[in-house]
Amino acid sequence: MAKLEDNNDQDKRIEELKRRAEELCGGQMEAGTIDDCPAELEESFWKHVVDYEEAPLTTNFQQLQEAGVSLPAPDSLNDEELTAKLWEVIHKLALLRVFIEQTDHLSDRELYAHLWTDCLGEENPMMPPTANGAWHIEMLGGWSAEDAQLYLKYYADEAWRKGWHKDWPSDPIPPHEALPYDRDRLLPKPDYDLCVDGEPN
Repeated sequence: MAKLEDNNDQDKRIEELKRRAEELCGGQMEAGTIDDCPAELEESFWKHVVDYEEAPLTTNFQQLQEAGVSLPAPDSLNDEELTAKLWEVIHKLALLRVFIEQTDHLSDRELYAHLWTDCLGEENPMMPPTANGAWHIEMLGGWSAEDAQLYLKYYADEAWRKGWHKDWPSDPIPPHEALPYDRDRLLPKPDYDLCVDGEPN
């Protein structure tokens, strides 16, 4: 009987989370049932959705400063100082579960300047860092026309380039070039350890 009551309580919590998620999303989502999903995972999923929608906004720039990282303007640093500052920022972001990708087409100065003037100032929900979650900052993630050309030029393999040409035959395909820098393999990577309520799957 106790197990049945626990299941009923969990069902009620899930339904309340789904109702709250729909409310927070302004009716732009319909919270259905997640097929073949244990109730514990479904409850955890909807709780994350609600927490995400209710979280106050912050920026990585603000989070770094609150963590004691100074962020001087790129033009105020010489090359040696800038490289050291860039790696300090990269490693501190990783501790905040923020990981940078697709950087090998940028010099240290170009990357730091892009982070400083653009990426770090974007507002995101202030979610607590967890072992199962991460933010990813892809330098070409905006998929502008320029981003697409850079990806095709430096990162796309031949199959990907052919697929792009098939889907968008009017787009120019730039000749492939070797990446000018070798940084991405040294960047911190997320190590996901999925679990439910602290217990490994």
